[in-house]
Amino acid sequence: MSDALLLRSEWTKFRSVPGWWRGVAVAALMIALFPAVGLGGAPPDQTSQVPTGPAGTPVNTAYYLVHRALSGDGSITVAVTTLTSERGSPWAKAGLIISAGPELGARYAAIMMTGAHGVRMQHDYLSDRAGPAGGGVRWLRLTREGEVITGEASTDGSTWSVLDTVRLPGLAGTVRAGLFVACPPRVEGLGTAADVATAAFDPPRLTGDWSPADWTGEQVGAHTAGFAGYAPGTSGGHTPAGDGFTVTGAGDIGPATRADVPIGAAAGDLLIGTFPALVVLVVIGTLMITSEFRTGLIRGTLSASPRRGRVLAAKATVLAAVTFAATLAAAVLAVPVWLRLVRGLGVYVFPVPSGVLLRAEVGTAAVLAVTAVFALGVGTIVRRGATAVTIVVAVTVLPYLLALTPFTPAPLALWLTRVTPAAAFAVQQTVTPYAHVDGVYTPALGYYPLAPWAGLAVLCGYAALTLAVAAVLFRRRDA
Repeated sequence: MSDALLLRSEWTKFRSVPGWWRGVAVAALMIALFPAVGLGGAPPDQTSQVPTGPAGTPVNTAYYLVHRALSGDGSITVAVTTLTSERGSPWAKAGLIISAGPELGARYAAIMMTGAHGVRMQHDYLSDRAGPAGGGVRWLRLTREGEVITGEASTDGSTWSVLDTVRLPGLAGTVRAGLFVACPPRVEGLGTAADVATAAFDPPRLTGDWSPADWTGEQVGAHTAGFAGYAPGTSGGHTPAGDGFTVTGAGDIGPATRADVPIGAAAGDLLIGTFPALVVLVVIGTLMITSEFRTGLIRGTLSASPRRGRVLAAKATVLAAVTFAATLAAAVLAVPVWLRLVRGLGVYVFPVPSGVLLRAEVGTAAVLAVTAVFALGVGTIVRRGATAVTIVVAVTVLPYLLALTPFTPAPLALWLTRVTPAAAFAVQQTVTPYAHVDGVYTPALGYYPLAPWAGLAVLCGYAALTLAVAAVLFRRRDA
């Protein structure tokens, strides 16, 4: 029998068993309808704002600022003599900032000392540039020339090195500039703990047309979603210290993560139907081969096509194609609709580029198709449906559920989604981790340790190895 006839035979066999094609249809419906779970009730309280940065992404913009107005070009130079935080936050920040205005999410450029990451220059939330390696830097300078901001650092206040030169398009003629202190919550285990930092600044040196008014202090972003507030017994503020200042602040300025916006959701959350769909497809994948062993139908199949490897390959091809097509159609049609509905309920959804959303949809269909083939291989090896389903669920579904459980220790969750077939669910990640933000990056919040297609490759490796073993045993055993 030719390969084309063999595929046609397996396709005819598949659609002649109502339980199989109905099961695939049920799996597709689960992908399409399961996001409804848990969406009942009143919309969440959204009295806290979720600021949006220039790139359209959610940002944190909470810090204590001591500022004056700068009209036109000019510079500010200062020495940061000390920086401490109560919990030793590695991203505690103290330095200089030029901001386009008081609006949340406004453009900015800042140069700063950090708790454990040296001197940095950051701008517009997403961009981060490390300063020279080695210690000793305590002098910082920001210079404005039109829309161009230059950040410099020095160990002695005389010899300067440029960290970065950035452009802030549309920067107004008059900007807010001065000293700032921020301190994001310290990551501890599966959560975070509020932290507060204090920095001592020598007298600022100014050039250009600065406002003659006194320095003004304020907590920026006090009512934003990402601001955890101050630890009990502490508060933000500034006090004169000679001609300089001691400034205490909390919060952060940078991109927001899922942990920063607890009222937020990610587009990948709407693919929660993958879990029940996976169980259904595992059962179908095992039954495609174990039912033939149980009923003796496999003898007729092998009489028509004695080359057993080709038979197994044809079954895998039909199963993968049907599963992929059905679940992809369900995901592509349903996810955009659910995104609109969820936003209509008042839930903040992290923005996702169309290409990333399509990757998550296609990747989800691929995960389901490859897992079904994996189940087919296991069923061929063990020849017992219940045993095969138990094995596949134990190595695929169980690690997935454990990784998504918020109480699973982060190292274990990350290990499970790195080395088990559950690594493939990285294709559903639609939120971005950032190297310059110390956040809770766990699968429970939608962050996976592997890149999307690398995670899928782990599952493909398991499926390929299983099919290879199954093909060898299939040839050697009696039908």
